[in-house]
Amino acid sequence: MTKTSSVLDSRSQSVVLTMEENYEVDLVYITERIISLCFPIGMEDQGYIANLKEVATMLRSKHGDHYLVLNLSEWRTELSKLNHKVLEFGWPDFHAPALDKICSMCKAIDTWLNGDSRNVVVLHNKGNRGRTGVVVAAYMHYSNISASADQALDRFAMRRFYEDKALPVGQPSQKRYVRYFNGLLSGHIKINNKPLFLHHVIMHGIPNFESKGGCRPFLKIYQAMQPVYTSGIYNVQGDSNTSICITIEPGLLLKGDILLKCYHKRYRGPTRDVVFRVQFHTCAIHDLGVVFGKSELDETFKDDRFPEYGKVEFVFSYAPEKIRGLDHLENGPSVSVDYNTQENLIRCDSYDNFSQRSEDAVDGERGTAQHTHICIFVCL
Repeated sequence: MTKTSSVLDSRSQSVVLTMEENYEVDLVYITERIISLCFPIGMEDQGYIANLKEVATMLRSKHGDHYLVLNLSEWRTELSKLNHKVLEFGWPDFHAPALDKICSMCKAIDTWLNGDSRNVVVLHNKGNRGRTGVVVAAYMHYSNISASADQALDRFAMRRFYEDKALPVGQPSQKRYVRYFNGLLSGHIKINNKPLFLHHVIMHGIPNFESKGGCRPFLKIYQAMQPVYTSGIYNVQGDSNTSICITIEPGLLLKGDILLKCYHKRYRGPTRDVVFRVQFHTCAIHDLGVVFGKSELDETFKDDRFPEYGKVEFVFSYAPEKIRGLDHLENGPSVSVDYNTQENLIRCDSYDNFSQRSEDAVDGERGTAQHTHICIFVCL
């Protein structure tokens, strides 16, 4: 049997369900009406379903039919069986959600909470708590626009949850997307509607992914989580001060949510490792040269194999034609390129098996005029 204990502190109410396998299921009342429900990614289905039923029983006894579940992870039939009020917003773990999805989640929460004073929202997540943190931080900014004085404690509680539980396990791109959302809501970020063409991706500082140093990086670029470009496999050894320039000609048109993933293809065996991952939205890019330091690259920010001074530079233009005057970016003789990208290891997209359904609308959804206008503005 699963043991249940209750822990209360000054910031939130927390119920931790502890399994015999030493897993913890964390149910936290971030505020009186916003609940975080997190399951560890390694929990087996049998234990997950058993604990989910226990949580559902507790929620029904306390809130009746007045709780709405926002699923932030992969689609699960068990959720809809236990509660018909489930909205599917899932996105891959350790990633940032699409910018318009952040907007949609905030609208759904706001609509439900404003519909009835008894309504509560449950943020369901099976995996890293960073996903929950994105939603909590985004809604904290969203609700702050028209918040009344009596909501100050709720905003304080959301901030404490984000800083204490989500921020330490979050990825740089997740934090970046929260900043995007806040900046667009507040007007500090102006929307860039100009077309952006990517011509060069430059890795300054070579990570050591092989025993003798060096790596064999290749890039995959996704637009709205769909692959749009795969580079050749670059081979570089020796001095980590070397730079690699991956050139795309003609320039690649990018629009909306962009994910760039750099892999290392191992010398031995048909395997690959993630070197770095970075997500950005073109509406927030205003410079034709953008640089992400190590601390701004997902996974890499805590990887000792990537030099501390390492960074990744993007060179854009407003047209697909080759940019003149950048001949100095060509790679030296120490860098070779294999353009045979037909093998499955290179072509594999990584997101083919992520199962998710489109977002459903809450029955009778009615956002406030102010919030609706803001979201339409943000998601252009």
